Amino acid sequence: MTATPPLIDALQYCNWSERIFREIAAGGVSALHVTICYHETFRETVLNIERWNRWFERFPELIMPARTGDDVRRAQAEKRCAIIFGAQNCSVIEDDIGLVEIAHTLGLRFMQLSYNNQSLLCTGCYEAEDSGLTRMGREVIREMNRVGLVIDMSHSAERSTLEAIAASERPIAITHANPKSWHPALRNKSDTVLKELAAAGGMLGLSLYPHHLRGGSDCTLEDFCAMAARTAELIGVDHLGIGSDLCQDQPDSVVEWMRTGRWTKETDFGEGSKERPGFPPQPSWFKDNCDHANIAGGLSRAGFTNDEVARVMGGNWLAFFDNSFGKISDG
Repeated sequence: MTATPPLIDALQYCNWSERIFREIAAGGVSALHVTICYHETFRETVLNIERWNRWFERFPELIMPARTGDDVRRAQAEKRCAIIFGAQNCSVIEDDIGLVEIAHTLGLRFMQLSYNNQSLLCTGCYEAEDSGLTRMGREVIREMNRVGLVIDMSHSAERSTLEAIAASERPIAITHANPKSWHPALRNKSDTVLKELAAAGGMLGLSLYPHHLRGGSDCTLEDFCAMAARTAELIGVDHLGIGSDLCQDQPDSVVEWMRTGRWTKETDFGEGSKERPGFPPQPSWFKDNCDHANIAGGLSRAGFTNDEVARVMGGNWLAFFDNSFGKISDG
């Protein structure tokens, strides 16, 4: 197994294809956390896992399923990409805490407690009132801790996120967001949240999704990397990684699915927008998985050392996987 830190992106939801898998290989990406659930029920999520199993069969030289940090190391050594399953909502467990362990057994390693709206577990960032963790939310956190399913608060509201950090016995993750002080999107996180996240040993994946960037699609690489440097000063470089939120080749209709699911008959236009939801263009310096090298170069120019760049680009996530994906009883 190679000791060189891998290249890891901790959130993508692309319209997967052989072309994208080959771009991942060309870009040297060793591991991706991929979304397999937005609003799907447990059975619907299983169908998405089936789809991934077919891709693993068709493209074994390019991708492989991953459930541990060592799986990522193996993929890196074999020049493949380790695929780690995650859910951007808790709908996969429905109203049954027993499904937490079953989802983990099927390969799920991250689960958000809410996606924009109030869930059975906590409040999403689009709600006007944040009531924090529910009774079920606290029980599910305990169970997620036990089995090694990472709590992800990327789309959750402030109080809910702070309560989840405090309630969890294990470090949590915010896999794809940026500091709200840099760009005040509803999805971005306050300095208070980021400091508490890091103090508890958690990880922040910096997002490349234009709505999370200052300047949107026109955000410059220099501005993004300067933001990364300021965030490292705030919470420490050991708590930073990349969670690009890349949604390559997805049709605009997918955005409407993300926002509305089956909970409304209306169109959710999103933050302050009056236009029908759609995917904004990616910044010119990060359009696909071949462009991670641009981020690494930008971080170097922003003052990160070679070792720090390697940690932000994947080393920190790998250490987090090692400590997070197994049961507590595993030691």
